[in-house]
Amino acid sequence: MIVDKFPDRVIEINQEHYLYFGGTAYLGLPTNAAFQNLVVQNILKWGTTYGSSRTANIQLSAYDAGESFLASHIGSESTVTVSSGMLAGKLVLEKLKKQTDCFFHLNEIHSAIQIENGLPIFINKELNERLLDSKIEKITILTDGVPSFQTKPVDLSFLKAISNQKEITLVIDESHSLGIISENGSGIYASIEFPIKRKILVSSLGKAFGLTGGVIASDFEFIKEIKEIETFTSAAGMNPAFAQTLSDAKEIYKIQHQKLKDNLSYIDSILIQNNNVKFDKNYPLIYLLSNELVEKLKSEKIIIASFKYTKDAEPLNRIVITVNHLKEDLDKLVNVLNDFNSRF
Repeated sequence: MIVDKFPDRVIEINQEHYLYFGGTAYLGLPTNAAFQNLVVQNILKWGTTYGSSRTANIQLSAYDAGESFLASHIGSESTVTVSSGMLAGKLVLEKLKKQTDCFFHLNEIHSAIQIENGLPIFINKELNERLLDSKIEKITILTDGVPSFQTKPVDLSFLKAISNQKEITLVIDESHSLGIISENGSGIYASIEFPIKRKILVSSLGKAFGLTGGVIASDFEFIKEIKEIETFTSAAGMNPAFAQTLSDAKEIYKIQHQKLKDNLSYIDSILIQNNNVKFDKNYPLIYLLSNELVEKLKSEKIIIASFKYTKDAEPLNRIVITVNHLKEDLDKLVNVLNDFNSRF
């Protein structure tokens, strides 16, 4: 299905209008007039792009503004922005390869933080024995902030069971939790207090924050090391107009985050949940476990997100709730879900 303008709450396909519950614009920012105005003003100031290295002799204050905001918002010592969330993940892995004896991954993680020869944390629902042995080694654990097909933040309680002979670095991809979860959408990074050596956040900024780019957050020393990697120094940075907008839009983010919470609370008050849907009032995704329900929604002129992360995987069917959905949109959606669920 091809559309001719930004797919917001309503899209047009073959001259027919459908409600749209897809994409990743959780805070509704790509079409928000106040947010757009900030972007336009910053483009007029900083230009449409800036192709120089971040380590060049001329430095732009836009990056300081955006990265200072992100560090404060996330609750980290330091951050650095890059051109995409994918690059953020790959830069972190490039650095950690030289500092890690063994990588472990939790669940099916996003490709931005996948690494060759990584080991699963759980085998047959039991903690990998290598995490329990007495061998002294440096390990890195890779996880998404909210795993695929889930609506709650990742459970990291297993960290307490890992042998104290392991020096743990935790890398968490918060592309679908930063801007959404916790107070004002600060994500889960700051709340992680398990006994680990270092924690690192990577995230796209093109989801909730509405701007093309990525961020790495961690302690001062690690961010300094990232800035010294050749891959970073030889690449252009995030669009400086977008970096400046991150800081300028901080009050808009608060307002939009509250509106999203209001929409989710309303759904929670009217949705009848059963085994066909997976929903949590603190998260803007509803996963559908019935392909029949996907077709039912389409017949009611409702299009949801459906795609495959890998060629051979089953389709991922999810309803995406955004700030821009009106009460009547939510009523129509939930009425279809409730009617379908009442038959089971």
